[in-house]
Amino acid sequence: MPKRKVAVTLDSEILGELDELIAQRRFPNRSQAIEAAVAEKLERLTRTRLAREAAKLNRDEEKAFAEEGMDSELASWPEY
Repeated sequence: MPKRKVAVTLDSEILGELDELIAQRRFPNRSQAIEAAVAEKLERLTRTRLAREAAKLNRDEEKAFAEEGMDSELASWPEY
């Protein structure tokens, strides 16, 4: 995927922590550290949004809808 340059302004403390991670060789440079952090945050937001939407589902209503009209078909299935 092609990359583009952007200017980012960070709090001095955050920048210091970021530089410490680079000094510890956790990341090769600031750019890759920031890219990893943004990618991780976007992934978390996506998962959170999915969980929030799933929580809105009415489980009983969804189950009833899924099983609607299945009585005659279920009756013909063998008993286990």
